[in-house]
Amino acid sequence: MLDLSASSTLSFQPAPALPVSRLVVGREVGEVVELLPRLFNLCRAAQGAAVEVALGRKADTDGIAIEILRDHLLKFHVTWPACFGRPPTPLPDNWAVCGPALSLAAFGPPGEAPATAADFFDYLTSDTGYAPVLRLIDGSFATGEAVADLPPVTAQSIWSPGSVDNSVASRVARHPAMLGIAESRGKGPLWRAAARLYDLHAINDGDLPSVATPTKGEAIVPAARGSYAVRIEATGDTVTRFDRVTPTDHLLAAGGVLDCALSTLPATKGGLGNLLLDVLDPCSPVRLTEVGHA
Repeated sequence: MLDLSASSTLSFQPAPALPVSRLVVGREVGEVVELLPRLFNLCRAAQGAAVEVALGRKADTDGIAIEILRDHLLKFHVTWPACFGRPPTPLPDNWAVCGPALSLAAFGPPGEAPATAADFFDYLTSDTGYAPVLRLIDGSFATGEAVADLPPVTAQSIWSPGSVDNSVASRVARHPAMLGIAESRGKGPLWRAAARLYDLHAINDGDLPSVATPTKGEAIVPAARGSYAVRIEATGDTVTRFDRVTPTDHLLAAGGVLDCALSTLPATKGGLGNLLLDVLDPCSPVRLTEVGHA
């Protein structure tokens, strides 16, 4: 990542998008089903399921839940501690099967998620579960810094990347604790990091949103960073149209979450740009640039 100055106003530059539609249109349906998950290292289960469902086939939704859960756990155990110079810790034993042991690792004894905003802020001051790493993120940003308050993505707005929030946070935003965090801190880094905690809790309870099929040939699938959408048309056994929208498309759109978050990050905290990027977690490379510098 870019070595950012402690005081700098930041902009961002995403990597060129892969021309997925061009790679897919004209191929046989079976070939597309095999190809899509291989094109990308991340969210393979979500992408594969979206293609299958859009084609009217049965999908492996259990694989989606495990994929999301692994991504959340890696944040708490590896990625975010590293942002603060702390060593990684092992993932909970048998995490993929979920259950009480996972809740205990995330929340500490007695293994129950904070149910209210007051409960969450009590948890945040503790040294149990994932509270210490969340507290480090919270302590890095003041209230109202690096926030993005955008409408949550819908089955209609997902097809037009722009000023909507397609994230894990938008998936769990109505939880009482999440509402309290938003009111207390704004929809900033703590709110978005805590969203992974509550999404983990939902997955552990078997409460992940189901795959949606708004119309024939469409699928909207929960993924590790938000919602993933695919639209496919085929003539015979040949794909004639393919549209794909990822959470990162919305995150990096003009007026999207990253744009808003950087605009509300004070220049005096420009050095936190990389931490902010780790919290927002685009699935493709993004270069942060100090405004006025090449």
